[in-house]
Parts: sequence; C-alpha cells; structure tokens
Amino acid sequence: MAFPILTLTVFTPLVGIIVVLLLPERWVNGIRAVAVAFTAAALAFSIWALAAFDPKITGAMQLEELHRWIPSVDIFYHLGVDGLSMPFIILTTLLSFLAAIASFSIKERVKEYFALYLLLETGMLGVFVALDLFLFYVFWEVMLVPMYFLIGIWGGEKREYAAIKFFLYTLLGSVVMLLGILALYFTSQPHTFDMLELMRQRGTFVRAFQIIVFLAFYVGFAIKVPVFPFHTWLPDAHVEAPTAISVLLAGVLLKMGGYGLLRVSYPILPQGAHWFVWPLAILGVINIVYGSLVAMAQKDLKKLIAYSSVGHMGFVLLGAAAMTPTALDGAVMQMVTHGIITGALFLLVGVLYDRAHVREISAFSGLGVRVPVYVGIMSFTMIASLGLPGLAGFVSEFLSLVGSFPVFPVLVIISGAGIIITAAYFLWTIRRMFLGTLTPRWENLPDINFRELVTVVPLMILTVLIGVYPSVLIKLMDPALTELSRVMATLK
Repeated sequence: MAFPILTLTVFTPLVGIIVVLLLPERWVNGIRAVAVAFTAAALAFSIWALAAFDPKITGAMQLEELHRWIPSVDIFYHLGVDGLSMPFIILTTLLSFLAAIASFSIKERVKEYFALYLLLETGMLGVFVALDLFLFYVFWEVMLVPMYFLIGIWGGEKREYAAIKFFLYTLLGSVVMLLGILALYFTSQPHTFDMLELMRQRGTFVRAFQIIVFLAFYVGFAIKVPVFPFHTWLPDAHVEAPTAISVLLAGVLLKMGGYGLLRVSYPILPQGAHWFVWPLAILGVINIVYGSLVAMAQKDLKKLIAYSSVGHMGFVLLGAAAMTPTALDGAVMQMVTHGIITGALFLLVGVLYDRAHVREISAFSGLGVRVPVYVGIMSFTMIASLGLPGLAGFVSEFLSLVGSFPVFPVLVIISGAGIIITAAYFLWTIRRMFLGTLTPRWENLPDINFRELVTVVPLMILTVLIGVYPSVLIKLMDPALTELSRVMATLK
C-alpha cells in the first residue's frame, strides 16, 4: 500500500487539536507553539506530496488512497490529487501556518481558538483531496462549524450578526448542493458517490438532468466564491473576523467555490456547464466591475479589500466560462495568486489595527514618515493586487483575459474597466494613508515587528517569484487543465 501522505497532510492538524486540548489553559505560549508546530507539520507533508507529484501525468489522479468506508451505500474514503488540486493544498497549508503565527495576537480563550483553528484547517484540506462526493460534503460541512465560532467569538463588535449571516448563506448553499449530490447518486448506475466513476458515467446523464443538477451545485459554489448577488455575506464576515481568519477566508475559503466548479460541476456535468457558459461569464464581468466600484467607495480598509476580492474572483468566473486551456490556467492561477496577495493584505491590515485599533482610511495620513517598513510592504502588496506587470496578480489576470478573448471579446473589453478602477482605488488609498503630513495621533506608532514580518515576507517572495517566473505554477497545473479543456470541448 502506498504511503498515506495525503491522510497525514489532512489529519495532522486534527492530532494537533488533541494535544492542544490536553494542555492546561494557562499555558498560552505552549498552546500557541503546538498549533504552529502542527500547521508547520501539515505544510511539510504537503511539500512532501508536491515532491512526489508528477505534473506530466494527465487524466489520472496521483497519490490515491482508497478504502471502503460505508459499504451499504458504497461510500469510500477516497483521496487523490492532480494539477488542479495540488496548488490549493500548498496554498492552504502555507496560509494556515502563517496565519497561526499571526494568531498570537489572540489573548482570550486561546485554547478554544486554536482547537477550532486546527479543525478549520483539516476541513479546508479535506475539500481539496476528497474524490468521493459524500466525503467532499463532510469536509465542506466540517469547515463551516469552526468558521462560525471563530467569527462569532473572536470577531469585532457585530461578530454575532456576521457569523450568523455567514452560517445561513453557506448552509443554504450546502443544502442545495446536497440535493445535487443525492440526485447524482440515485441517477448513476450503479449508484455511486465516487467522482471518478461519475465522470465516466457523465454520458448517461441527459441534458435536462445535467442542467438542473449543475444549478444545484452552482448555488453552493457561487456562495463561496462569492458570485453576485450571493456576495453580501463576505464584507460583513471579513470586517468582523479576526485577522488570521480573514486571511483564511480570503485566501482559501473563497477558492473552494471555483475549485468545486472545476472539480465537480465541469467534468461530471459538462452539458449543464455549457448551457450556463454565458450567464457565468456575464456574472464574472459583473463581479469585476461592480466589486471594483463598490471597493472604491469604502471607508473601512478591511471592507475595501473584501470588495476587491469580489472583483478579483470575477476573473476566475470569466476564465472558467471560456473553457480554453489558457483561460483555465488564468482562472486557477488567479485563485492561487489572489490567495497569496490578499492573504498578505489582510495580515497587514491586522498589523495596523493591532496598533491603532481603527481601520478608517480617513484616520490615517503620512504614515510613510513614521512606519516606513510597514508602508513599503503594504504599498508593494497593494500594487501587486492591482496587477502590476512583474508581480503575480498581473500574470493570472492576463492569462484569464487572453484566454477568454476569443470566446467573449466584448465581455473582456468591459472587464478592462475593472482593472482601471482597481488601480485607481488602491493608488488612491496609498496616497491618502501613506503620503502627506503625518496625523499627530500616530507620532508614536511602532513599525512592523519581526513576528509580523515572518508572516508576510514569504508571501511577498511568492508574489515576485510567480510574477517573474510563472512557469513554476503553470507547469504544475497546465496538464490537468488542458485535459479538462479538451474534455469540455468534446462534450458540448
């Protein structure tokens, strides 16, 4: 039997929960150290999985683990990875590790916080490796519970409202998605939850059935992305969530919607996907332009970045709708680079908020004089987010638009407005907060410290690396996405 590297990656944080719960609550530093150690171990296992992964192999899952779980209904513990899922596993373990270090700012109920945090990481990782729809759904739901409590207990003033709104939106999507999963199970012959077997049976599903089930999955995935008009939970959740949870929310949870679309909906329900191509592309453009316009109007720095995520995820929808190899590369790369860049942005907002206890953009001016290191890093990350050539954000958006242009030329041109607006609100924010005369109340504001640098510098390095040498990511995912594009082209 192959070494269970994926099981170790997914469930190492779960072992960490046991250790954390066994420690006395007064051992705050010990609890923090254990949580960081187990997220670091999960990161190490994911890197091991990456080293064992061969991106040149197409049309097959690698590092598979298959065990019968519930024989009476043919449910399996089935894990595996390909070029689509591997980048998200690395992204999840990296951000979880860095955000655990950022979580040292949590002072109350530290033991419960890190136990829920580690459970959240297990749920997120499980979604990206599950190849059985029942198992996929279990991990999807496992993730919902700790996120609710992490926002509801350790969030801001309106944390209960934000947590309940997040929970209800996600639960609604999960219930509708569950109906789609059951429809696939009872329609397949023989009945199965196995994703790979359902992909093989896709030719037996009639077009009307594929459209209905595709829409059921779409609701669940669109809420996570989030796609207009299901996006309204996101700004509230981001504003009220603690810093580390905002990082994981933007860096990982938003990607699960796009991942689910490409992992489940497209290969199992290709005719339903083709029927929904134009609405998906139009919704993508709405996300890009609307998200950018609303971001420009924000007064709260965290809410500005939250709405920028709505705009950036529109490029994912547009690229996914085009279905060309280049567009799919751009869509998946956009999810990864957005996770890296926006994760860094939320970490940096947390750095400022921990010192100033305010996020209003108008409250700051001339910070470049007082905290030059922080301002330099924050400006770099904002410029990366607006898509400056040579940095990771530019490559992903460029591929998405170039790959989509032959299919949706008019929509791609309209999307260009979103890019211009994004540049405008980020540059405007830099001018208002960092340039000009220093606001007197911030004369003693301390600069970013070593622990905080440890959380953001790795993300800066990746931003430059992918921007200068995008092949490091494209080579990993392109064979799998080219195969998906080929499948979609032959199954219209």
